[in-house]
Amino acid sequence: MRRMRGGAVLRILLALVLFALLAGGGILWHDYSRFVHSPLAVRGQGQTLNIARGTSFKQIVATLRNRKLSSAPALYWRLLAMRMHVVHSLDAGEYAITPGMTPPTLLQHMAAGQVVQYSFTLVDGWTFKQVREALAMAPKLVHNSAALSDAQVMQRLGASDEKPEGWFLPETYAYVKGDSDMDILKRAYQAMRNTLAEEWKQRASDLPLDSPYQALILASLVEKETARADERARIAGVFTRRLKIGMPLQTDPTIIYGMGDKYHGDITWKALRTNTPYNTYLHRGLPPTPIAMPGRAAIHATLHPAAGNALYFVARGDGSGRHVFSATLAEQNRAVACYQLKRCSQ
Repeated sequence: MRRMRGGAVLRILLALVLFALLAGGGILWHDYSRFVHSPLAVRGQGQTLNIARGTSFKQIVATLRNRKLSSAPALYWRLLAMRMHVVHSLDAGEYAITPGMTPPTLLQHMAAGQVVQYSFTLVDGWTFKQVREALAMAPKLVHNSAALSDAQVMQRLGASDEKPEGWFLPETYAYVKGDSDMDILKRAYQAMRNTLAEEWKQRASDLPLDSPYQALILASLVEKETARADERARIAGVFTRRLKIGMPLQTDPTIIYGMGDKYHGDITWKALRTNTPYNTYLHRGLPPTPIAMPGRAAIHATLHPAAGNALYFVARGDGSGRHVFSATLAEQNRAVACYQLKRCSQ
């Protein structure tokens, strides 16, 4: 029996090694491919992943493994990131990890900076006090204004000579974790200034208003008197005509604002006779400041009041939010008797 030559033995050994490597590589590649296409281990409806600024790729993978979102070797994550060319371009922030999300999708979101966004809605007609209370409850915000007075807030916004009431545009503002309440206030303040300036430039002629700020004040009254789009300009018309002839505005929302925390749902006769700067039954003209945050629609209506001869209006009281408009006091008294006192004459 012949003995195998040394060269033949070496070739066989090399072949066996190569076969083992190919087989092992095939298994490794199959395992890697399964990792790439398999969803992350997300619990419930989803989770979030917070990546601090300066976190390395190695630390990101360690966080995923520690939170049991992935059990794959760190090598797989690095190979995937290298194939996607994102190893050194993952952004810090808060990321949503949703059911069914795969590793490539997560890395793609992180490379694109698709962080979780939240929203804060500043509601038409809110007072600045209500705005601050809502901001204090907003999740994920840094509350830098919590210890500041209203005057200090305005100072931080570069508006130390202004009262805050009315100066923040009601809209929905998007933000991300790490933003502050002052960031939102700054955006809302600038949005109101821009909106007011734009609307003021396009205002109707012959308005009894001397400045954009007076328009802001009057718009806040219109905002508080009605939420109906079809009545804003009509109510603005009533107030405009009253201002022109020197007639007191006599609007209840100013009484309520002047009462502050003393208001408990009813406007008493005593409240109507209480001499506050906001009592538009006792004082002619506009109150000293806005009484709320008017929306864009109320500002536009104020600067484009409807024509007519009505000097009065009263709520119908039927849940519709509609009003009855009158040109004379006699008509107004009949409307009040009918719709408020339910004594309609046939």
